[in-house]
Amino acid sequence: MIDDLLDPPRVGTETITQLPSIMSPSTVPVSKTYSIASIPADGIGPEVVNASIDVLRSLSETLGTFELEFKHYDWSTATYKKTGKYIPDGGLEELKKHDAIFFGAVGAPDVPDHISLWGLRLAICQPFQQYANVRPTKIFRGTQSPLRNCKTGQLDWVIVRENSEGEYAGQGGRSHRGHPWETATEVAIFSRHAVERIMRFAFETADKRPRKLLTVVTKSNAQRNGMVLWDEVAAEVAKDFPQVTQDKMLVDAMTCRMVLNPESLDTIVATNLHADILSDLAAALAGSIGIAPTSNLDPTRTFPSMFEPIHGSAFDITGKGISNPVATLWSSAEMLAWLGEQDASDKLLSSVERVCEAGVVTADLGGTARTVDVANAVIEDIRKSYGTKSK
Repeated sequence: MIDDLLDPPRVGTETITQLPSIMSPSTVPVSKTYSIASIPADGIGPEVVNASIDVLRSLSETLGTFELEFKHYDWSTATYKKTGKYIPDGGLEELKKHDAIFFGAVGAPDVPDHISLWGLRLAICQPFQQYANVRPTKIFRGTQSPLRNCKTGQLDWVIVRENSEGEYAGQGGRSHRGHPWETATEVAIFSRHAVERIMRFAFETADKRPRKLLTVVTKSNAQRNGMVLWDEVAAEVAKDFPQVTQDKMLVDAMTCRMVLNPESLDTIVATNLHADILSDLAAALAGSIGIAPTSNLDPTRTFPSMFEPIHGSAFDITGKGISNPVATLWSSAEMLAWLGEQDASDKLLSSVERVCEAGVVTADLGGTARTVDVANAVIEDIRKSYGTKSK
């Protein structure tokens, strides 16, 4: 989905596969090696990340066109409770050395969520200017939407979420704690710079998709400053993309449209808070939040981008071996596309969908498979579909 949105990636290092000397240099296959930072973190994060790494390694070995080198970072709530920090001193400088970041989930019952989120995930997204949060959603073959009349292909969206400001900018504070007049403010920040860059990214995304349709989500009837700026910038940027059909929805009406008329939507752009909520609704409408991926992108490619499942740490099922790895596998496919390995990305997602269609799904999708069962089934499909004997 996120392939060729912007300039081709310049990541990874090229290595020449060792082959007999009778081959001419022009026929020697080139294999790129990508350095990936792995941060499984909390809850089911390690389960789904480790399962996905097994699948990615199998894909790499089977295709033979690229290699992935993973470096594990043990940054989690357990680390925070031991050291007082989620990310150690110098940690972000270490992450900059990698081509991409593969993230699990952060959050634990015994640490307030605002501490864990700002201590790890947002502590990476914000300084690394991962301002474009991309969340594709579709109904996989073999899965079923709770919308009784919605079929595969009728719900196929990309939600582009502004990922750097809005209500999540971190502006505000609390005063007079403990008094009846205690006051808390959460200031929503909307700058022309940030709104314009996400709008351009969203229009470019819509332009790459067959329908060339973009829905701009807002709440400018009630939020008359930041959201009006959002609308105005969207209208200005739209002039540069006459080939893209744009419409506008208030966020509350948008929830109704997603449920009642899903086939009318394609690419959606919304603020940090609105898209956060709408993308969870989208995942549920597609069948389960356990299949929904996320890409946190720096479109300038100055910093590595980060790829993660939407579902969070899910401590209620941690350690049971029943977490759905599909969201993380789809995030893996998005990561490969961002790195420039579009063919591998397509093959991985096709294997995942064939496994779902065969009925190898976890309980959230109505099945009985365990995490490892799904991962092993995908590995088997990769080897069967793309191995030497299948060619």
